[in-house]
Amino acid sequence: MRLAERLGWGPSTTIRVRLAAAVAVALLPVLILSGAQTVTAFYRDAEAQRESLALGAQRSAATVQARIEAAGVLLETLGPGSTGLNCAQRLNDVKRRLPGYANLIRFDRIGRVACASDTVPPDAQRATRSWFARIRDGAPMTVEAQPGVAYSAEPALLAAVRAERDGAFDGALVAVIALSSLQPETQSRALPGGAEIAMIDREGQYFAMTDQSAFPDAPPNLAAASSDKILWTARDAAGRLRTLSAAPLVANEVYVVLSAPSPGLFSWARLNPISRLLLPVFAFVAALAAVLLAAERSIVRWIFYLERVAAIYARGRFTVRPVRADKAPPEIRELAETLDHMAGAIVTRDASLHDSLHQKDALMREIHHRVKNNLQVISSLLSLQQRALTDPASRQAIMDTRQRISALALVYRALYQGPDLKQVDLRPFLEELTAQLLSGDVGPHGAVRTEVHADPLMIDPDRLAPLALFAVEAVANAQKQVFAERPGLLRVEFRVRDGEGQLDIVDDGGGLGAPGAPPSGMGMTLMNAFARQLRGKVSFDPVPAGGLRISLVFPAPEAKASHSPVAEPAKAEQS
Repeated sequence: MRLAERLGWGPSTTIRVRLAAAVAVALLPVLILSGAQTVTAFYRDAEAQRESLALGAQRSAATVQARIEAAGVLLETLGPGSTGLNCAQRLNDVKRRLPGYANLIRFDRIGRVACASDTVPPDAQRATRSWFARIRDGAPMTVEAQPGVAYSAEPALLAAVRAERDGAFDGALVAVIALSSLQPETQSRALPGGAEIAMIDREGQYFAMTDQSAFPDAPPNLAAASSDKILWTARDAAGRLRTLSAAPLVANEVYVVLSAPSPGLFSWARLNPISRLLLPVFAFVAALAAVLLAAERSIVRWIFYLERVAAIYARGRFTVRPVRADKAPPEIRELAETLDHMAGAIVTRDASLHDSLHQKDALMREIHHRVKNNLQVISSLLSLQQRALTDPASRQAIMDTRQRISALALVYRALYQGPDLKQVDLRPFLEELTAQLLSGDVGPHGAVRTEVHADPLMIDPDRLAPLALFAVEAVANAQKQVFAERPGLLRVEFRVRDGEGQLDIVDDGGGLGAPGAPPSGMGMTLMNAFARQLRGKVSFDPVPAGGLRISLVFPAPEAKASHSPVAEPAKAEQS
């Protein structure tokens, strides 16, 4: 189930997969049995092919050996009369009448040419050649694949018989047999398909073949074989796996080699698709398809339909009813009815929850409104008390308290007037707070000019209240230290950078009293307290052009300054 969720499968897809897996497991033994039978038949046929290839090599070798032995009989027949003036003529007549012979040659006892049916190339080493030495040493007949010189323009074998006179060695009679006349046919039905034939000597050198690419470059040492049945497997020049069989000719000097493709299991299965593999696989697929089709028609398509209805419910559209499920099986109909009743219950409960939320929202706005009104009443009472006082210090204390209470009242007004009771947009709040704090600050020297630059930030009330009170204290400090004796410019700046908010209150006067005097007073204490409440830091930095910058840096993880346009500066001049 977890895998289906990771792959994004719906219930219908999951059911299809599970049904297919169940049917596949049920039919798997039949498929395994068919595969085992296929593998057994493959090895049986492969062994039969190897036997056929070995017998074919032996038959081909027997055929070639018979022709060579026939050449020996011919040479023995010609032996007694192969000297004299008419020797070359007689040999030439025999060569012309019997195809397959490239040359017939009579050598004397020291290897010189006595007569021949055709030109014989010179060979100073003939008397020391291995084939001539064997004849001289008493061998009645020998066959040589590499006699030392080329006795024919095409590849050929040299078959030699011993010539004697009065029981003593008198030279050799040689028949040069063209290999093209000895090469067996590959079209025999007894040979496997794709078989090729070659002839090699005992040293493993090819000297005739039907297809060069069908044989490996280096055959094994056939002379060291312990039996006449020589079989091995190797890759040919094209890299294909082939089975080879060799059979010896006369005196194990020449071998006939047959090469046939060695079938792999899959290539063999392609040649035997219906009887070996196709029918079991077809039965497996047909059974699987039948079960899946039946399940699709009776179960899966209805579950898929209910899945679509549930997806519509998930998007909040509970007015849709699963009417098509009336034609489904009884179990699916009951599930559809349950789903419909659930949607109705959700609609009813959702309406009740919406009503409760609306009531709660209206109640919270009313509470914020009343709190704001009460704070304004307190501010008005303090204003009356301020008028009754004559001590300037007391009047200033009452004035500071009124500003703090007015800032809190402004927080509650922003909450109940805004679209969200949990968040307030800080930019318009700072503009209104600054205007409210400086609205009555018009002395004989003129009004204080203000500039507000703020990035947009939605902030919760728990942090808005200490931030507003911090601004009240910073602005009050500028009013007392700078703007009490002259007009000036007050800048309120708020920026959001890398998850931090920074509020700057900048004046263009003397700031915190005499140059070099340490910060002190109730305002300073309150600013530090509000900064700690925000988990921020306060700094007081002189402005090079004159004045003081009071900065508050605090964490703002919900900031979206990188995705929001920079606010245009709001400028206002108090009159």
